[in-house]
Amino acid sequence: MRSGGIVSRKKRMRPLCAGNHESIVNAGEKYDLAEETELGQIKVRLYQALDGLNRGIFGVPSAKKSEIEDLVRLLESQNPNPDPMSNLDKVGGCWKLVYSTITILGSRRTKLGLRDFINLGDFFQIVDVTEGKATNVIKFNARGLNMLNGQLTIQASYKVASGSRVDITYERSTITPDRLMNVFRQNYNLLLEIFNPEGWLKITYVDNDLRIGRDNKGNLFILERSDET
Repeated sequence: MRSGGIVSRKKRMRPLCAGNHESIVNAGEKYDLAEETELGQIKVRLYQALDGLNRGIFGVPSAKKSEIEDLVRLLESQNPNPDPMSNLDKVGGCWKLVYSTITILGSRRTKLGLRDFINLGDFFQIVDVTEGKATNVIKFNARGLNMLNGQLTIQASYKVASGSRVDITYERSTITPDRLMNVFRQNYNLLLEIFNPEGWLKITYVDNDLRIGRDNKGNLFILERSDET
C-alpha cells in the first residue's frame, strides 16, 4: 500500500472542527485527483512501451518485456476495482487485445503461414455478463487468396470463482469463411492450442477503458475497451 493512501486515510480519521473541516476535505479531493493523475501517467508510459510490438505475438525483447511487466505491476498495485466480478459493468462489453505474452514463434509460425502468406488482424473479446459467455475473435487475411478476410471465433462460458477470478470452459470454435478454414485445416489443433482460453483468468486491473488479466498458464493480457461489435 502506498504511503499516499495511508496519509490520506489518517487525515480523514482526525476529529473535525469548524475551523479545519474545509481544508481537510479539500486535501482529500486533491489526493484523489493526484491518484487519478498518477494512474493516467502510468498508462501513458505503458502505451508508449507497447508501441510497435504487434501485441507481442511474435516475441518481445527481454528488456522491453521487463519494462512492460514493471508498469503492469504498478497499475495492479493501484487497481481501482479489486473485486471486478461484483461490478460486472466494468467487465462486460467488447475489448481489444493490445498485448499478450502468448507468442507464435519458430516452427509454429511457419506451420500457420504467419510469415508471408497470412496476416494476423485484430483480436477482440466480447464478454456477455448476462449469459456468462465470452467470445474471442481473431481476425486474419490471406494475401495469397486475393486478400481474403476471415476470422477464428472461439466461444467459451465462464463461472465466477472469486471477486477477481473466473473459471473458463471452452465450448466451440469456427473459422469463417470456408476458404480460410481450408488454409488452416491441417494445423487447426495447433491454432486452438494457442488461442484456447480454457482454464482460469484473474482480472488484476480494470477501469473504464483498460483491463489486465493473468491466466493459469502464466500469460499476461492487456486489453482496451472497444466500440466494435
